[in-house]
Amino acid sequence: MKNLEFEFNFTQRLTELMKENELTQRQLELETGIPNQTISAYLSGKRCPSAIMLGKLAKYFEVSADYLLGLSEFY
Repeated sequence: MKNLEFEFNFTQRLTELMKENELTQRQLELETGIPNQTISAYLSGKRCPSAIMLGKLAKYFEVSADYLLGLSEFY
């Protein structure tokens, strides 16, 4: 049950960050090297990021991994 909560939080946070930065999935792919299909799976909640991918996203958006996972309310 808790994994579903983390997946939802991650999906929600990633969606919000992409909207705030006016990024499409394709733009995020080009900026991070994360394949568009993977980003799509993250946004639909079908897949969770590996530690490496989580790190790439956190670094790109300049937020903590804890923030992306919904463990913290602070960037």
